[in-house]
Amino acid sequence: MNGWYHTGDMATIDAEGYIDIVDRKKDTIISGGENISSIEVEGLLYEHPDVLEAAVVSVPHEKWGEVPHAIVVKRPGTTVDEAELDRFCRGKMAAFKCPKGYSFVSELPKTASGKIRKVELRQPFWQEKGKLVN
Repeated sequence: MNGWYHTGDMATIDAEGYIDIVDRKKDTIISGGENISSIEVEGLLYEHPDVLEAAVVSVPHEKWGEVPHAIVVKRPGTTVDEAELDRFCRGKMAAFKCPKGYSFVSELPKTASGKIRKVELRQPFWQEKGKLVN
């Protein structure tokens, strides 16, 4: 492929030549024409002391096409809820990037190497709309 190896990763290169992986192309959420990095939103959620794990996926939306949705594993013994996480995110990030919904689970599905299986998390939302995801 003309000397390039295509991984599906999206990255930026700074003035000094350092590469920063921003997201996987398939995990970028395009909401109303705005690109939202799921990694950026997840990073913010991980800053909340009651969040043990988080994954952000796109879910269908009538007006915006798709919007971010967070799937969260709470730290044991904590009681964080959707309203608290929404306040937390809106206080630290542009509103359009904040999850429009939250699901709380006991664990996130992972591959054998420990990566979160976002395809599996995304699928039920898109199947409800009659669309399949890869």
